[in-house]
Amino acid sequence: MERTDDRPVYVIGGGPAGLATAAALGKRGVRAVVLERSDAVGASWRGHYDRLRLHTTRKHSALPGLPIPRRFGRWVSRDNVVRYLEKYAQFHDLDVVTGVEVSRIEPAGDAPGAGWLLHATGGRRLTARAVVVATGYNHTPYLPEWPGADEWNGRLLHASDYREPSPFHGKDVLVVGVGNTGAEIAVDLAEGGAGRVRLAVRTPPYIMRRSTLGWPSQRTAILVRRLPVPLVNQGARLLTRLSMPDLTPYGLSRPKAGLYTRARQGAIPVQDVGLVKAVRAGRVRPVASVVSFGEQHVLLADGGRIAPEVVIAATGYRRGLEKMIGHLEILDTRGRPVVRGGRTPARTPGLYFTGYTNPISGTLREIALDADRIARAVGRRVRADKPGGQGGPGGRKRRKSPR
Repeated sequence: MERTDDRPVYVIGGGPAGLATAAALGKRGVRAVVLERSDAVGASWRGHYDRLRLHTTRKHSALPGLPIPRRFGRWVSRDNVVRYLEKYAQFHDLDVVTGVEVSRIEPAGDAPGAGWLLHATGGRRLTARAVVVATGYNHTPYLPEWPGADEWNGRLLHASDYREPSPFHGKDVLVVGVGNTGAEIAVDLAEGGAGRVRLAVRTPPYIMRRSTLGWPSQRTAILVRRLPVPLVNQGARLLTRLSMPDLTPYGLSRPKAGLYTRARQGAIPVQDVGLVKAVRAGRVRPVASVVSFGEQHVLLADGGRIAPEVVIAATGYRRGLEKMIGHLEILDTRGRPVVRGGRTPARTPGLYFTGYTNPISGTLREIALDADRIARAVGRRVRADKPGGQGGPGGRKRRKSPR
């Protein structure tokens, strides 16, 4: 295969976004090196709770160039996602370097096309013409600074530290946060023998069936993505009223804001994998949001006081990009890159981002689409920088593959 440049494009992150982009770059003849801070690809997936399955279908979750095996089922388990990512890196013969963490990215020089300098583990200084940042949407666990939490006598942990329910058998547990993670952990605890499970809710979520009569909700999300927001909001409100029971008598009211409005703010619908049944049966009890902690209690927003033995904070993650690229002034107020995919910020040409959105159509699907967009953009940039440019003889000359 013709190589467009002997210097690699560095892809930071060995999760789905980084692997997909590296494979797409390789397909276009661009040498890509994946830098992964852990000791294996798919590190984030390896750390998720045991019962987790994709909320998107196998068909719409595959990365470019390799289908997910049918034997993994329609809703792929966490362990099989890891197996698939390992196979993906092997199948595409990706150059993955583990144990290397990039701490800072800065311009390699002032001249146009000077590229980028990466500061990495062990004092490494790596230069590249282009860089793809793919460190992941769920990078840094976020734990709110609740007043009094340090003096509380119980156990407080983030959902990222939860694996399975056996350590909490017979215990009184409060799960904080009713996104997909919090909802599923609450159900897991209730089914796994916890003595009492409460679910602290700040904003009532949209709860959707994962599929109806064999039709997955993801397909609907894909079809409506480009429709006007008010229209999608109205349709979602009608659909949920027809397909989901009203849980208001159980303490979980219907949401007021529109589904698509909230999704664009980062709050995607909760896929029902047992929450509705558990709430109606009383095995999971919704309560108000957490305000503060006392030595022996937790204070709720409605003035209630409860005394759980364990609090599991399913309060989300931050992107964690400030240290690496905050000085470049290309992050929005929520710490996300201002552009993604094949676009690159005007002030930082050659710097690309993928995997920092959480759309209703499915993150893995968007990652797959972005991988090709980035590969096309990087390929054009690298070829244009060669002697003779993209359209000249230098752009067609076969280069010796680097060793």
